[in-house]
Amino acid sequence: MPKLASGLVIAGLVCVAAAQDIPRTYGQPPTPPIVANVLGALKAGDLATAEGLVGQYRRVNGDTPEALLALGWMARGELAAREVNKAQDTATEIIKSAQVALAARPLDAEPYLPLALGTAYEVQAETLFAQGKRAEALQLLQRALVKWRETSLGDRLQKNINLMTLQGRPMPALRATEWIGKRPGGAEAWRGKVVLLFFWAHWCADCKADAPVVAKLGEEMKARGLVVLAPTRRYGYTFDDDHAPAAKETAFIAKVFERYYGQIPVEGVPLNTGNFQRFGASTTPTIVLVDRRGIVRLYHPGLMREDELRGAIEPLLGGA
Repeated sequence: MPKLASGLVIAGLVCVAAAQDIPRTYGQPPTPPIVANVLGALKAGDLATAEGLVGQYRRVNGDTPEALLALGWMARGELAAREVNKAQDTATEIIKSAQVALAARPLDAEPYLPLALGTAYEVQAETLFAQGKRAEALQLLQRALVKWRETSLGDRLQKNINLMTLQGRPMPALRATEWIGKRPGGAEAWRGKVVLLFFWAHWCADCKADAPVVAKLGEEMKARGLVVLAPTRRYGYTFDDDHAPAAKETAFIAKVFERYYGQIPVEGVPLNTGNFQRFGASTTPTIVLVDRRGIVRLYHPGLMREDELRGAIEPLLGGA
């Protein structure tokens, strides 16, 4: 079996694993050893070893959720190695195995099967998109979203749809039925301004890492017309309570914001699960930039360096 054409390609994919499509702190289960081993092989550019690891694990353990998650990363490795047909076949295999498992259990009974299934849909869509079949890729994702909208997979599918469609379109409605701190303004308050949406989560280490960048640029560019909003949502738990009631989690979120994000000159912190669904913010942070006419110009799940974010904002501010 061939090695990867570029270890750097897989290194980029491994970074996506850290972009947090599900909460992975406060007692959430760690990365399964088989997945860690497969990621290590892929990062080293060794597709053959990764395939061998997955095959051996499946022979011994069967198609457990952990095995399917490892197989999902195997599909990404195959895609990075430009073995498009093999990646497509692997993704189809994951979906078929998942369907068997889901005949006897709900999708969100544990965290690994939703991740594996989400990866399979992504790989299928990415292979179609790479072949110039954008409409087919969108149809695949939209059909899956209809089926899984009310599960943890819904936001992730919407994210992938947004990656293909959102830039160049009007910003989806941002709701503020609840909020942290001062009440956010509405669309009228931001009219004619450049809006930076910084979707974050109380458990998210990458969000905390990006906070100083957002704070610096927000303060520096505020006078030129940049407005920063920091939407967040509840996840049902806190640092010390896996089943926290809403009021307790809201108070906890407020403390986290004050400690880690208080330096950001925000115009508001909407607290609304629906915002995450509409914007597909399964990955945190997710950064969205909207121009002065209300058109989305950047949709970026994951961390952004200061120079990247600055370079995206400056043209929207213009000479103001």
